[in-house]
Amino acid sequence: MRPRIVLFGDSITEQSFRPGGWGAALADTYTRKADVVNRGYGGYNTRWALFLLHHLFPLDSTKPPAAATVFFGANDAAILGRTSERQYVPLEEYKENLRKIVFHLKECCPTMLVVLITPPPVDEAGRKEYAQSVYGEKAVKLPERTNEVTRLYAEQCIELAKEMGLRSVDLWSKMQETEGWQRKFLSDGLHLTSEGNAVVHQEVVRVFNEAWLSAAEMPYDFPHHSEIDGKNPEKAFQHQCL
Repeated sequence: MRPRIVLFGDSITEQSFRPGGWGAALADTYTRKADVVNRGYGGYNTRWALFLLHHLFPLDSTKPPAAATVFFGANDAAILGRTSERQYVPLEEYKENLRKIVFHLKECCPTMLVVLITPPPVDEAGRKEYAQSVYGEKAVKLPERTNEVTRLYAEQCIELAKEMGLRSVDLWSKMQETEGWQRKFLSDGLHLTSEGNAVVHQEVVRVFNEAWLSAAEMPYDFPHHSEIDGKNPEKAFQHQCL
């Protein structure tokens, strides 16, 4: 049976199987080698994600995932007193919630490769434009998220990864290395364009390759067609199927 790679996160993960999405690209990278499973929940923060753990990652599973990405923080970093404050999670709690998620995943399978991904940067002008396009004159003047606040959450994510000896992707920093990242990588100041999705895919594949989950080094689940003898096809399947 193929190993499973579970993508656990918020809307940036939920949308990752759309055309041009990083999850779809990852599934393509691991075609016939691993099953990539999308478990993204739009609008969720780490506090709400805790309620899902026993449903998505049951401790009595006989086939737990080989790897999981944990990609939260964009909603936790919403600002109190503004339109998305319902999603706000205090910085210290965010870090502890991530820790609880990792502990659960490791209890589910001690050898699971867990990769923490920071929230992406926020383009406040892009968020304002998006709000105006949706709500018109009713749009609030102050952004519900800021890049500076999101930076604090990204730092806590990276800090926790170091504390727990985990692999991580500092998406907040990586994207801002590119000039014009605001329009190039973000479609509405928060969610990803196809180019932004490509950055996530590239970084996740890099981290997987640095660990032990390189697609190039993994075997196919069943023989490549070139290995099948047309006159004696059974021979090619003896190892996998018998």
